[in-house]
Amino acid sequence: MLDKKSKIYIAGHRGMVGSAVKRKLEQEGYENLLYRTSSELDLCNQQAVKQFFEEEHPDVVVDAAARVGGILANDEYPWQFLYENLEIQNNIIAASHQQDISKLIFLGSSCIYPKHTAQPMSEDALLTGELEPTNQWYAIAKIAGVKMVEALRRQYNRNYVSLMPTNLYGPHDNFDLETSHVLPAMIRKFHEAKEEGNRPVPLWGTGTPMREFLHVDDVADAVFFTLKNQMEHDLYNVGTGRDITIKDLALLIQDIIGHEGNINWDTSKPDGTPRKLMDVSRMNEAGWTYNIELEDGIRSTYEWYLEYEDEIKEVEIEP
Repeated sequence: MLDKKSKIYIAGHRGMVGSAVKRKLEQEGYENLLYRTSSELDLCNQQAVKQFFEEEHPDVVVDAAARVGGILANDEYPWQFLYENLEIQNNIIAASHQQDISKLIFLGSSCIYPKHTAQPMSEDALLTGELEPTNQWYAIAKIAGVKMVEALRRQYNRNYVSLMPTNLYGPHDNFDLETSHVLPAMIRKFHEAKEEGNRPVPLWGTGTPMREFLHVDDVADAVFFTLKNQMEHDLYNVGTGRDITIKDLALLIQDIIGHEGNINWDTSKPDGTPRKLMDVSRMNEAGWTYNIELEDGIRSTYEWYLEYEDEIKEVEIEP
Protein backbone atom coordinates (compact mmCIF):
# COMPACT_ATOMS: atom_id res chain seq x y z
CA MET A 1 0.00 0.00 0.00
CA LEU A 2 0.99 3.61 -0.56
CA ASP A 3 2.83 5.28 2.33
CA LYS A 4 4.67 8.56 2.84
CA LYS A 5 8.01 6.92 2.00
CA SER A 6 6.86 5.41 -1.31
CA LYS A 7 8.93 6.52 -4.31
CA ILE A 8 6.36 7.85 -6.77
CA TYR A 9 7.33 8.59 -10.38
CA ILE A 10 5.16 11.22 -12.05
CA ALA A 11 5.57 11.17 -15.83
CA GLY A 12 4.59 14.52 -17.30
CA HIS A 13 5.02 16.42 -14.02
CA ARG A 14 5.16 19.83 -15.74
CA GLY A 15 1.90 19.37 -17.63
CA MET A 16 -1.48 20.39 -16.31
CA VAL A 17 -2.41 16.97 -14.89
CA GLY A 18 1.06 15.93 -13.78
CA SER A 19 1.70 19.19 -11.94
CA ALA A 20 -1.67 18.88 -10.20
CA VAL A 21 -0.81 15.33 -9.10
CA LYS A 22 2.56 16.58 -7.84
CA ARG A 23 0.87 19.40 -5.86
CA LYS A 24 -1.65 16.99 -4.36
CA LEU A 25 0.97 14.48 -3.23
CA GLU A 26 3.14 17.23 -1.75
CA GLN A 27 0.12 18.63 0.12
CA GLU A 28 -0.54 15.15 1.53
CA GLY A 29 3.03 14.90 2.81
CA TYR A 30 4.60 12.68 0.16
CA GLU A 31 8.18 13.86 -0.36
CA ASN A 32 9.81 10.96 -2.20
CA LEU A 33 8.57 12.11 -5.61
CA LEU A 34 10.46 11.30 -8.77
CA TYR A 35 10.26 13.22 -12.04
CA ARG A 36 12.32 14.27 -15.03
CA THR A 37 11.94 17.01 -17.62
CA SER A 38 11.71 16.07 -21.30
CA SER A 39 15.29 17.28 -21.80
CA GLU A 40 16.46 14.97 -19.01
CA LEU A 41 14.44 11.94 -20.15
CA ASP A 42 12.97 11.44 -23.61
CA LEU A 43 9.91 9.29 -22.98
CA CYS A 44 9.80 8.37 -26.68
CA ASN A 45 13.22 6.70 -26.28
CA GLN A 46 12.61 3.12 -25.21
CA GLN A 47 16.16 2.43 -24.08
CA ALA A 48 16.37 5.66 -22.07
CA VAL A 49 13.09 4.91 -20.29
CA LYS A 50 14.16 1.33 -19.59
CA GLN A 51 17.48 2.52 -18.12
CA PHE A 52 15.72 5.15 -15.99
CA PHE A 53 13.40 2.55 -14.47
CA GLU A 54 16.28 0.14 -13.84
CA GLU A 55 18.27 2.83 -12.02
CA GLU A 56 15.46 4.48 -10.04
CA HIS A 57 13.00 1.62 -9.60
CA PRO A 58 10.00 3.60 -8.34
CA ASP A 59 7.38 1.94 -6.16
CA VAL A 60 4.48 3.60 -7.97
CA VAL A 61 4.05 5.19 -11.40
CA VAL A 62 1.56 7.87 -12.48
CA ASP A 63 1.58 8.24 -16.27
CA ALA A 64 0.29 11.74 -17.00
CA ALA A 65 2.64 12.29 -19.94
CA ALA A 66 1.10 12.86 -23.36
CA ARG A 67 1.03 15.07 -26.41
CA VAL A 68 -2.28 16.89 -26.08
CA GLY A 69 -4.28 19.55 -27.92
CA GLY A 70 -7.65 20.61 -29.22
CA ILE A 71 -9.53 19.93 -32.45
CA LEU A 72 -7.22 22.07 -34.61
CA ALA A 73 -3.99 20.54 -33.30
CA ASN A 74 -5.33 16.97 -33.60
CA ASP A 75 -6.46 17.63 -37.16
CA GLU A 76 -3.18 19.19 -38.28
CA TYR A 77 -0.76 16.77 -36.57
CA PRO A 78 -2.36 13.30 -36.74
CA TRP A 79 0.95 11.44 -36.97
CA GLN A 80 2.44 13.13 -33.92
CA PHE A 81 -0.70 12.60 -31.83
CA LEU A 82 -0.81 8.91 -32.70
CA TYR A 83 2.87 7.95 -32.79
CA GLU A 84 4.25 10.02 -29.92
CA ASN A 85 1.49 9.04 -27.51
CA LEU A 86 1.92 5.37 -28.38
CA GLU A 87 5.67 5.63 -27.84
CA ILE A 88 5.36 7.42 -24.48
CA GLN A 89 2.81 5.08 -22.92
CA ASN A 90 4.27 1.89 -24.38
CA ASN A 91 7.68 2.70 -22.91
CA ILE A 92 6.35 3.66 -19.47
CA ILE A 93 3.90 0.78 -19.10
CA ALA A 94 6.33 -1.83 -20.42
CA ALA A 95 9.15 -0.59 -18.17
CA SER A 96 6.81 -0.64 -15.17
CA HIS A 97 5.89 -4.24 -15.88
CA GLN A 98 9.48 -5.31 -16.54
CA GLN A 99 10.68 -3.73 -13.29
CA ASP A 100 7.83 -5.27 -11.30
CA ILE A 101 6.40 -1.88 -10.29
CA SER A 102 3.63 -2.52 -7.78
CA LYS A 103 1.11 0.08 -8.95
CA LEU A 104 0.59 2.17 -12.08
CA ILE A 105 -2.08 4.70 -13.01
CA PHE A 106 -2.54 5.43 -16.70
CA LEU A 107 -4.36 8.66 -17.53
CA GLY A 108 -6.32 9.06 -20.73
CA SER A 109 -9.34 10.99 -21.93
CA SER A 110 -13.07 10.68 -22.55
CA CYS A 111 -12.35 10.87 -26.29
CA ILE A 112 -11.67 7.11 -26.22
CA TYR A 113 -15.42 6.54 -26.43
CA PRO A 114 -17.43 6.44 -29.69
CA LYS A 115 -18.75 9.68 -31.16
CA HIS A 116 -22.33 8.43 -31.20
CA THR A 117 -22.86 6.40 -28.06
CA ALA A 118 -25.45 6.35 -25.30
CA GLN A 119 -25.16 9.24 -22.86
CA PRO A 120 -23.80 9.30 -20.25
CA MET A 121 -20.87 7.24 -21.55
CA SER A 122 -20.05 4.20 -19.46
CA GLU A 123 -16.79 2.29 -19.45
CA ASP A 124 -18.59 -0.51 -21.32
CA ALA A 125 -19.02 1.79 -24.34
CA LEU A 126 -15.35 1.39 -25.27
CA LEU A 127 -14.87 0.04 -28.83
CA THR A 128 -18.60 -0.13 -29.56
CA GLY A 129 -18.60 2.45 -32.39
CA GLU A 130 -16.66 4.91 -34.52
CA LEU A 131 -14.55 7.60 -32.91
CA GLU A 132 -14.88 11.35 -33.38
CA PRO A 133 -12.73 11.99 -36.51
CA THR A 134 -11.23 15.25 -35.23
CA ASN A 135 -9.39 13.55 -32.34
CA GLN A 136 -9.26 9.91 -33.39
CA TRP A 137 -5.45 9.84 -33.51
CA TYR A 138 -5.07 10.70 -29.84
CA ALA A 139 -8.01 8.48 -28.94
CA ILE A 140 -6.58 5.40 -30.67
CA ALA A 141 -3.30 5.81 -28.80
CA LYS A 142 -5.09 6.11 -25.47
CA ILE A 143 -7.30 3.10 -26.22
CA ALA A 144 -4.13 1.08 -26.79
CA GLY A 145 -2.88 2.20 -23.38
CA VAL A 146 -6.13 1.19 -21.71
CA LYS A 147 -5.89 -2.25 -23.31
CA MET A 148 -2.25 -2.63 -22.23
CA VAL A 149 -3.29 -1.99 -18.63
CA GLU A 150 -6.18 -4.44 -18.97
CA ALA A 151 -3.90 -7.08 -20.49
CA LEU A 152 -1.33 -6.78 -17.70
CA ARG A 153 -4.01 -7.06 -15.02
CA ARG A 154 -5.53 -10.07 -16.74
CA GLN A 155 -2.34 -11.96 -17.58
CA TYR A 156 -0.01 -10.94 -14.73
CA ASN A 157 -2.44 -9.74 -12.04
CA ARG A 158 -0.84 -6.28 -12.09
CA ASN A 159 -2.36 -3.63 -9.85
CA TYR A 160 -2.59 -1.18 -12.74
CA VAL A 161 -5.56 1.14 -13.36
CA SER A 162 -6.66 3.44 -16.20
CA LEU A 163 -8.43 6.69 -15.30
CA MET A 164 -10.29 8.47 -18.08
CA PRO A 165 -10.99 12.10 -17.11
CA THR A 166 -13.55 14.24 -18.85
CA ASN A 167 -12.50 17.65 -20.28
CA LEU A 168 -10.00 19.16 -17.85
CA TYR A 169 -9.07 22.74 -17.06
CA GLY A 170 -7.15 24.64 -14.40
CA PRO A 171 -3.65 25.90 -13.55
CA HIS A 172 -0.94 25.11 -16.12
CA ASP A 173 -3.51 24.59 -18.86
CA ASN A 174 -2.56 25.33 -22.46
CA PHE A 175 -3.79 28.80 -23.42
CA ASP A 176 -2.21 28.87 -26.90
CA LEU A 177 -5.08 29.65 -29.28
CA GLU A 178 -3.61 27.38 -31.96
CA THR A 179 -3.48 24.23 -29.84
CA SER A 180 -5.66 24.74 -26.73
CA HIS A 181 -8.95 23.16 -25.72
CA VAL A 182 -12.20 25.09 -25.66
CA LEU A 183 -12.34 26.36 -22.06
CA PRO A 184 -8.83 27.86 -21.79
CA ALA A 185 -9.16 29.23 -25.32
CA MET A 186 -12.34 31.03 -24.29
CA ILE A 187 -10.69 32.47 -21.18
CA ARG A 188 -7.92 33.96 -23.27
CA LYS A 189 -10.18 35.15 -26.08
CA PHE A 190 -12.61 36.93 -23.78
CA HIS A 191 -9.79 38.42 -21.70
CA GLU A 192 -7.91 39.80 -24.71
CA ALA A 193 -11.13 41.08 -26.28
CA LYS A 194 -11.97 42.87 -23.02
CA GLU A 195 -8.50 44.42 -22.92
CA GLU A 196 -8.96 45.63 -26.51
CA GLY A 197 -12.13 47.61 -25.88
CA ASN A 198 -14.63 44.75 -25.64
CA ARG A 199 -14.28 43.81 -29.30
CA PRO A 200 -16.40 40.86 -30.57
CA VAL A 201 -15.16 37.35 -29.77
CA PRO A 202 -15.18 34.77 -32.60
CA LEU A 203 -15.98 31.21 -31.53
CA TRP A 204 -16.19 27.99 -33.55
CA GLY A 205 -19.38 26.10 -34.32
CA THR A 206 -22.97 26.57 -33.27
CA GLY A 207 -22.57 26.53 -29.49
CA THR A 208 -25.06 23.65 -29.19
CA PRO A 209 -22.73 20.73 -28.28
CA MET A 210 -22.69 19.78 -24.62
CA ARG A 211 -19.51 19.22 -22.66
CA GLU A 212 -18.55 18.18 -19.16
CA PHE A 213 -15.64 19.91 -17.40
CA LEU A 214 -13.54 18.84 -14.41
CA HIS A 215 -11.02 20.96 -12.54
CA VAL A 216 -7.55 19.43 -12.72
CA ASP A 217 -7.22 19.47 -8.92
CA ASP A 218 -10.18 17.10 -8.81
CA VAL A 219 -8.54 14.61 -11.16
CA ALA A 220 -5.40 14.82 -9.00
CA ASP A 221 -7.59 13.96 -6.03
CA ALA A 222 -8.98 10.99 -8.00
CA VAL A 223 -5.44 9.82 -8.73
CA PHE A 224 -4.56 10.05 -5.04
CA PHE A 225 -7.72 8.12 -4.14
CA THR A 226 -6.81 5.40 -6.66
CA LEU A 227 -3.26 5.17 -5.34
CA LYS A 228 -4.51 4.64 -1.80
CA ASN A 229 -7.19 2.07 -2.59
CA GLN A 230 -7.45 -1.36 -4.13
CA MET A 231 -9.56 -0.79 -7.22
CA GLU A 232 -11.86 -3.55 -8.45
CA HIS A 233 -11.81 -2.58 -12.13
CA ASP A 234 -9.09 -1.70 -14.62
CA LEU A 235 -10.94 1.31 -16.13
CA TYR A 236 -12.72 4.22 -14.44
CA ASN A 237 -14.33 7.37 -15.79
CA VAL A 238 -13.48 10.51 -13.80
CA GLY A 239 -15.80 13.48 -14.06
CA THR A 240 -18.67 15.41 -12.55
CA GLY A 241 -21.55 13.67 -14.29
CA ARG A 242 -22.89 17.13 -15.27
CA ASP A 243 -22.56 18.98 -18.58
CA ILE A 244 -23.19 22.39 -20.13
CA THR A 245 -23.68 23.68 -23.69
CA ILE A 246 -20.72 25.42 -25.29
CA LYS A 247 -22.90 28.52 -25.64
CA ASP A 248 -23.71 28.59 -21.92
CA LEU A 249 -20.06 27.97 -21.12
CA ALA A 250 -19.12 30.96 -23.27
CA LEU A 251 -21.68 33.16 -21.51
CA LEU A 252 -20.41 32.02 -18.09
CA ILE A 253 -16.79 32.77 -18.96
CA GLN A 254 -17.77 36.08 -20.56
CA ASP A 255 -19.55 37.09 -17.35
CA ILE A 256 -16.67 36.01 -15.08
CA ILE A 257 -14.14 37.94 -17.15
CA GLY A 258 -16.38 40.97 -17.59
CA HIS A 259 -16.31 41.12 -21.39
CA GLU A 260 -19.18 43.31 -22.68
CA GLY A 261 -18.91 42.76 -26.44
CA ASN A 262 -20.63 40.37 -28.84
CA ILE A 263 -19.97 36.70 -29.49
CA ASN A 264 -19.72 35.76 -33.19
CA TRP A 265 -20.34 32.06 -33.83
CA ASP A 266 -18.63 30.72 -36.97
CA THR A 267 -20.99 27.93 -38.00
CA SER A 268 -18.72 26.91 -40.88
CA LYS A 269 -16.34 25.40 -38.30
CA PRO A 270 -16.89 21.91 -36.82
CA ASP A 271 -18.74 21.35 -33.56
CA GLY A 272 -17.12 18.02 -32.76
CA THR A 273 -19.03 15.36 -30.85
CA PRO A 274 -22.63 16.48 -30.09
CA ARG A 275 -22.44 15.46 -26.44
CA LYS A 276 -19.79 14.00 -24.14
CA LEU A 277 -21.07 13.23 -20.67
CA MET A 278 -19.34 10.65 -18.51
CA ASP A 279 -21.09 7.97 -16.51
CA VAL A 280 -19.11 8.31 -13.28
CA SER A 281 -21.12 5.82 -11.24
CA ARG A 282 -18.27 3.27 -11.14
CA MET A 283 -15.89 5.81 -9.57
CA ASN A 284 -18.62 7.11 -7.26
CA GLU A 285 -19.36 3.59 -6.07
CA ALA A 286 -15.66 3.12 -5.32
CA GLY A 287 -15.94 6.11 -2.99
CA TRP A 288 -14.75 9.15 -4.97
CA THR A 289 -16.68 12.26 -6.14
CA TYR A 290 -15.62 15.68 -7.45
CA ASN A 291 -15.41 18.79 -5.25
CA ILE A 292 -14.91 21.92 -7.39
CA GLU A 293 -17.95 23.47 -9.07
CA LEU A 294 -17.51 24.85 -12.60
CA GLU A 295 -18.00 28.55 -11.83
CA ASP A 296 -15.59 28.44 -8.91
CA GLY A 297 -13.06 26.54 -10.98
CA ILE A 298 -13.23 28.99 -13.88
CA ARG A 299 -12.79 31.96 -11.54
CA SER A 300 -9.68 30.47 -9.94
CA THR A 301 -8.30 29.46 -13.34
CA TYR A 302 -8.78 33.00 -14.67
CA GLU A 303 -6.98 34.36 -11.61
CA TRP A 304 -4.11 31.97 -12.34
CA TYR A 305 -4.05 33.06 -16.00
CA LEU A 306 -3.84 36.73 -15.01
CA GLU A 307 -0.93 35.99 -12.67
CA TYR A 308 1.04 34.09 -15.31
CA GLU A 309 -0.15 35.80 -18.51
CA ASP A 310 3.22 37.34 -19.35
CA GLU A 311 5.05 34.04 -18.81
CA ILE A 312 2.50 32.19 -20.95
CA LYS A 313 3.03 34.59 -23.85
CA GLU A 314 6.81 34.53 -23.48
CA VAL A 315 6.83 30.75 -23.90
CA GLU A 316 4.72 31.04 -27.07
CA ILE A 317 7.15 33.42 -28.81
CA GLU A 318 10.27 31.43 -28.02
CA PRO A 319 11.92 30.14 -31.23
